[in-house]
Amino acid sequence: MKISVVSKKLWSVHKQLVLLLTPLLFLPLLFTLPEKEGKCLYVVVLMAMFWCTEALPLAVTAMLPVCLFPTLGVLPSKKVCPQYFLETNFLFLSGLVMASSIEQWGLHRRIALKVLSIVGVKPAWLILGMMLTSSFLSMWLSNTATTAMMLPIANAILESLFGDLETLKQKCKSTEAPESDINGQSTLKLHSLPSVPSEKQILSTDGSDGTEQTDPRTAEEIQLESEYQLKVWKGFLICIPYAASIGGTATLTGTAPNLIMIGQLKSYFPDCDLINFGSWFAFAFPLMLLFLFLGWIWIAFLYGGLNTRLCFNKHDRRSQAEAKAKALIEEDYRKLGPINFAEGSISFFFILFAVLLFTRDPKFVTGWSVLFKPGYVSDAVTGVIIVSILFFFPSEKPSLSWWFDPQASNTPYVPLLSWKKAQDSVPWNIILLLGGGFAMAKGCEESGLASWIGGYLQPLAEVPPAAAVMLITAFLACFTEFASNTATIIIFLPVIAELAIHISVNPLYFMIPATVGCSYAFMLPVSTPPNSIAFASGHLMVKDMVKTGFVMNILGVLSVALAMNTWGIAMFDLSTYPEWAQAINKSAVVPDVHLPSVQPLNTTI
Repeated sequence: MKISVVSKKLWSVHKQLVLLLTPLLFLPLLFTLPEKEGKCLYVVVLMAMFWCTEALPLAVTAMLPVCLFPTLGVLPSKKVCPQYFLETNFLFLSGLVMASSIEQWGLHRRIALKVLSIVGVKPAWLILGMMLTSSFLSMWLSNTATTAMMLPIANAILESLFGDLETLKQKCKSTEAPESDINGQSTLKLHSLPSVPSEKQILSTDGSDGTEQTDPRTAEEIQLESEYQLKVWKGFLICIPYAASIGGTATLTGTAPNLIMIGQLKSYFPDCDLINFGSWFAFAFPLMLLFLFLGWIWIAFLYGGLNTRLCFNKHDRRSQAEAKAKALIEEDYRKLGPINFAEGSISFFFILFAVLLFTRDPKFVTGWSVLFKPGYVSDAVTGVIIVSILFFFPSEKPSLSWWFDPQASNTPYVPLLSWKKAQDSVPWNIILLLGGGFAMAKGCEESGLASWIGGYLQPLAEVPPAAAVMLITAFLACFTEFASNTATIIIFLPVIAELAIHISVNPLYFMIPATVGCSYAFMLPVSTPPNSIAFASGHLMVKDMVKTGFVMNILGVLSVALAMNTWGIAMFDLSTYPEWAQAINKSAVVPDVHLPSVQPLNTTI
């Protein structure tokens, strides 16, 4: 039998082989390491392998601690099972329910079109508008839902700017140019996401069809212009998933790794109350804006958006196309009509949801939580209270006259959100994944595995903490290109916490950049679902994502390092080893460690 045939057969059953061989290959861990630490490490390695290879569904792998920790004697089930629905999970659930109500009534589309109409229609400004809108929506919706919603809007605008994509590709190939391959113009057919054909038909009936027949430009000029337009098209497609990933880092509920960090922080350091929704937002939102701006400069530069047209108006073919795009956006927004009662109600509860979470205990001022018993009211309580109202608040304006009108319809009123809609919209597998991460962290803590691994990381104490921050962020940003960001942070965060304890550095100084770095996966289509959705459009190539994403990763690492060594130090007092961490470190007397000055970091940037 040929080797190629055998390899194909092996690949067709590779998941089953991973499931069978991984437990056997790592079996020596049970007998060569200390008893409890070895058993816990065995479970952690199995879960890491299954998560990275997806031999089992991610949620199923997340439930393995329920089976393996009790049977191996690592942790009793009464300690494992509660980890799957901690208060952090309720905060995440409330954010998902709020997002599903926003999607149900189309508020996210209204926000997107309004922002795009404000920023303007020049390619660089539109890319900025796409990135700002995607990042803002991703703070509250899932990254995947944001990308899936924004790409059809982008495609509709691009078609009004540049016409049909296939026609554009043909113009690029009108003369046989070797650089067409360099620009990535493959013959791969675009499987475009659904857009609004009626709007295109309206825009195409303005008499512009005849312009191509009397085009005075030479074939070379047409080709160069078409290549420029294709580059801009790529910039539009690639900026949306990147901005969605960046935006998710700004709020605790924006992405799963943020919640895993807060859950593991409470598990390892119960006395640490520095991180909550408000304090995280105060730190991460400026970081998001900084990285978003740097990312916009890079993408706009790479894909042709930065030019003199940003500052000067020219009356040419591009300006006519930009006028068409502006008309499309305005027409789309006009079709939405005025804000109805349901959208207004959702807007009110959304703003109330955000304001109450920000002001519960923002640390720099007294929050409203002082009105209740200390330690009783958390972010989870706030979130559940608000989203519970959505299930009974009416979606139509109540009328007193209805009670006195015998002719009025007696149909039951429709609430802002039904349980069926919430049940269908909420990704319950992610909640199980969060729980699996908390269960794994609990096992590492109780078994002593985290401390055991941390002891072997002592040589890293020689690395300056500021450099360690950059190394940790870069390593996790690279690792998460090939593995789920949730699985990545679950695996590495306990080790990073122990590393900080053993080298006597504030644990938040390492844990925060590790958490943020897990969301910076930009280089491969398989890195995140948003990347996959954009790649599935058929116009992006792997080399486009690698070329753009590599620099984005560098910009992300530098942005995180700058944030940690400037306002991060001031907000969380990262320059000293905190008392809440000293109680954990029983093996050594912990000195008061001061982080190095940030001047070298600033000069590097």
